Amino acid sequence: MDSSTYKIIELVGTSPESWEGAAKNAINTASKSLQDLRIAEITKLDLTIENGKVTGFRTRINVSFKYHE
Repeated sequence: MDSSTYKIIELVGTSPESWEGAAKNAINTASKSLQDLRIAEITKLDLTIENGKVTGFRTRINVSFKYHE
């Protein structure tokens, strides 16, 4: 295995449907400007609530991508 260096960033994705959708939205958005995304670790899940009803899902994730010199 070759040596590699990875950068890790934190993202928060949102979705009106699900936590999974929120994670996918975060990765899809990040992949437009970052290359070689490798691993996503979900670190926190939460909800937005309005008038006693769930209105949105948020997923906080740490994402690693390969560092290129």
